[in-house]
Amino acid sequence: MSGHGAPIPMTSRKGPTLKGVANVPGDKSISHRSLILGALSVGETRIVGLLEGQDVLDTGKAMQAFGAEVNDHGGGEWSVHGVGVGGFSEPESVIDCGNSGTGVRLIMGAMATSPITATFTGDASLNGRPMGRVTDPLALFGTQAYGRQGGRLPMTLVGAKEPVPARYTTPVPSAQVKSAVLLAGLNAPGQTVVIEKEATRDHSERMLAGFGAEISVETTPEGRVITLTGQPELRPQHIVVPRDPSSAAFPVCAALLVEGSDVLVPNIGLNPTRAGLFYTLQEMGADLTFENPREEGGEPVADLRAKFSPDMQGIEVPPERAASMIDEYPVLSVVAAFAKGQTIMRGVKELRVKESDRIDAMAVGLRAAGVTVDEGEDWWIVEGRGFGDVPGGVTVESRLDHRIAMSFLVFGLATNKPITVDDAGPIATSFPIFETLMAELGASITRSNV
Repeated sequence: MSGHGAPIPMTSRKGPTLKGVANVPGDKSISHRSLILGALSVGETRIVGLLEGQDVLDTGKAMQAFGAEVNDHGGGEWSVHGVGVGGFSEPESVIDCGNSGTGVRLIMGAMATSPITATFTGDASLNGRPMGRVTDPLALFGTQAYGRQGGRLPMTLVGAKEPVPARYTTPVPSAQVKSAVLLAGLNAPGQTVVIEKEATRDHSERMLAGFGAEISVETTPEGRVITLTGQPELRPQHIVVPRDPSSAAFPVCAALLVEGSDVLVPNIGLNPTRAGLFYTLQEMGADLTFENPREEGGEPVADLRAKFSPDMQGIEVPPERAASMIDEYPVLSVVAAFAKGQTIMRGVKELRVKESDRIDAMAVGLRAAGVTVDEGEDWWIVEGRGFGDVPGGVTVESRLDHRIAMSFLVFGLATNKPITVDDAGPIATSFPIFETLMAELGASITRSNV
């Protein structure tokens, strides 16, 4: 059953060459953080290019519930009148974060060290995801959490009345957990320290510094040590949100798989902690080039051109790259199906606890479509069949997961028979213009009945 209303089945099939410019939405990670840090600043933060997907809109509503003023000025331009660090007021109703694991975990961190109580819920997918890995470190500050069995939503957080700074080593690479701890540390006296053994996306560190927090990052034998001095006065900012590399992955990979295609994706964020997919595709032999590299708002960006690449080879993706492309493994597995030889992906157990078990979801759908997949708890292998030799012709389950839905719709653009996704409705959470954008490029993706 869909968590967003009636299911929206879609079918993709081989069609014309993909051509044109793909103006994908703003970066989701930066959009969430812009709203939250704007709410924790004193004064007005202006945001241009905000992703207006449901996940981010839910975060905006949450910031309003905690007392900030959030205004939509149209055309992706927003403003946030913040209440300052420690200025959150207690919300009058339950905070509904919809489908967004990023949103709920970051918001929990932001309110964890304020003397207020808030209850969080989400859709069926989010309410099935474990929250213990963020509430456990938040407990170090003095925060209390009361949820369903297994640490699941709905969950009530009681913020620490007299927070203490924390020192925390992340047990698995997770930018969400790291960010939640840093946001909690903002309203704790003294220094909060997060140690990560493997680097994860660093938008929080970059943006905290940009908003005026005292934060340092040091590489030591322990790992990457991030130290934040608490109780700063954050300064409001003017933020231009780069386009989301995770969203760009779908038109880029589609262009690689559809004969004769040539697609340009402008102004893509190329933060090294996010761009792992593009380098992996290049190593596989993809015709992928970066044009006009530059820096905007402290983030590296470029225009990305992708062309049809029928001779890609399977590779072993370096496990240490996983954190920089964790959300892109589903669509990488689609590309791997059309490469020659094995594509081996290790160090990816994080995929088991995303909006769905993404390894299982992709493996089941790919196998049904004629692709051999082997998997373990922390790895999976796709046996590529080469361009033009993937049967298709099946209906797959999206499992309320936007990235699973989009990955299989890209898949169907190159399989010999169409692919139907049982419910593409969740795509709206992160990429609300996906259907329109792909149609403008020439993709044959239609709404269907199953």
